[in-house]
Amino acid sequence: MQTPLPTLTQRFCDDPSHPQLVRELVPLGEVRRYRKGSILIHEADAGDTLFVVVDGRVKVYCTDDNDKEITFGVIGPGEYFGEMALDGGPRAASVVTLESTVCALLTRTTLLGFIARHPEFALHLLSKVIRRARMATNSARNLAFVDVYGRLSQCLLGLASPQEDGTHKITERLTHQEIASRTGCSREMVSRILKDLENGGYVRIDNRQIVLMQPLPARW
Repeated sequence: MQTPLPTLTQRFCDDPSHPQLVRELVPLGEVRRYRKGSILIHEADAGDTLFVVVDGRVKVYCTDDNDKEITFGVIGPGEYFGEMALDGGPRAASVVTLESTVCALLTRTTLLGFIARHPEFALHLLSKVIRRARMATNSARNLAFVDVYGRLSQCLLGLASPQEDGTHKITERLTHQEIASRTGCSREMVSRILKDLENGGYVRIDNRQIVLMQPLPARW
């Protein structure tokens, strides 16, 4: 049984782990629930709506003419997306839900009114844009200059969290195709590298969760 939207929204607004300004922003938007696999934003479409994730997760990605996909990141509760189009330009990437997701949708007019009352949110918004621009720059640099194994190891290390036993674990259950999309390589190459790392005792696959047992080798 799904939690009613008003209850989810209230829980979000009462949760101190989310930024205060974002919690104040959510009640001003239209709250909607989306099924897994729903496309919320299409790359290159016009749009002037900001999405705040109240519950669930979404993936930000782009595809080329051959349907090859590159993933820029996964966004969860307390974060927002769509800010790049608030200047009236086209969307820079596509966004799809990875699970049942609830978002608060705010129009450009509503957001500008909020910024007028809370000028400090403009800095929060700018910081978010700068971080995402920096991530995009780093992704482009890695695709151009870093080999496949280097990109894969950076991806695994960036997603893993330290555990009490000294290992590092990726709690998100990722398919090899999802990892390939994040690293700009083929699923077959990801499978091959992970198998070699597993055979070498560097990683363990536990119920589709990757555990880094020891520091990854510098080269593959």
